[in-house]
Amino acid sequence: MNLRDLDYVLSVAELGHFGRAARACNVSQPTLSGQIRKLEDELGVQLFERGRGGARPTAAGRAVAAQARIAMRAATEIRRIAQAAQDPFAGEFRLGLIPTIAPYLIPRFVARLRDALPDLTVIYREDITERLNRDLEAGTLDAAILATPPESDRLEALPLYTEPFSLLVPKDHDLSGLSHLDLADIDADDMLLLTEGHCFRDQALAICDAPRTERSLQATSLETLINLVAQGQGITLVPALAMTNLADDSALRARTLDDAGASRAINLTLRRSDPRRVLAQRMAQIIRDGLPDTVRVTH
Repeated sequence: MNLRDLDYVLSVAELGHFGRAARACNVSQPTLSGQIRKLEDELGVQLFERGRGGARPTAAGRAVAAQARIAMRAATEIRRIAQAAQDPFAGEFRLGLIPTIAPYLIPRFVARLRDALPDLTVIYREDITERLNRDLEAGTLDAAILATPPESDRLEALPLYTEPFSLLVPKDHDLSGLSHLDLADIDADDMLLLTEGHCFRDQALAICDAPRTERSLQATSLETLINLVAQGQGITLVPALAMTNLADDSALRARTLDDAGASRAINLTLRRSDPRRVLAQRMAQIIRDGLPDTVRVTH
């Protein structure tokens, strides 16, 4: 048994077909099928039910595949440890970002990161907080830029910045003419929010002390909310970095909130055991150096 055999097992289990698994593994189907047959003979159990429609893991196959995932993750971590010992600033780095940060922050640092670390290949992934945290702990991500504190003692956060929220309203809205605006002035029934699963939705609800009603639309991006506000469909909270694209929109008014708690802290989160912590620290500083004065840099 070797890691290559386990990779074949995982591919067949996930794709449900020997031919597709062979293509994914860049080998011929006879080669992949033969290796799995040898592994079944070695283990003395059948791992897959074979049929004209594809391949289905047996009960033993499912259990072996579960352990194979653990073994492959461990092998990946071993390679990462060796790579970090050679050059922590080279190779691949898998970085996750939540959707309310990614489109506004990435353009501010991607070119500078490439120039500062030319031997590093960064693979970006945008997803919701829950899945990014899960994949951080599983080791399929190296770090993630999040707006929530670490959810496990296996993770640690490198502070990046704190950004205030502004209230975005249609230009003819009653709130657009107030000289001062507090959270108490906001009618929760007018608030447009992101769909369930986005941490920004939870933060907005907490800030406005709003009930979790069905009033919020099923929007998955800030851009959708902003466009709805421009059409007079309601109001919404927008973080500072997202405000930089709105300067010329005459249909909208951005109002500063006087409340001290109307902000969020953004961190670069990684595993405490990651051997390339020095790389994460370097990346964090590169990101901080490119931030505008509309946010407060934190260290």
